[in-house]
Amino acid sequence: MAKVKVHVFLKPGVLDVQGKAVEGALQGLGWAGVANARVGKMIEFDLADDVADKEAEVKAMCEKLLANTVIESYKIEIA
Repeated sequence: MAKVKVHVFLKPGVLDVQGKAVEGALQGLGWAGVANARVGKMIEFDLADDVADKEAEVKAMCEKLLANTVIESYKIEIA
């Protein structure tokens, strides 16, 4: 089995409300140097070894389900 990690994050220019909340909370707790916080998600799963083109399969998964490609980008890691 291959270990797959998909990192999904908002595209630049898309307002990240969660990131702003995290940034404000960190600053409120005394970390004044924090700026431009962004919140994303990471999805991990195992992929069968018999999948011929793992990168293409995972990309198809991202395009169809895992990421909203209108406002999100993603990065794939396969080990």
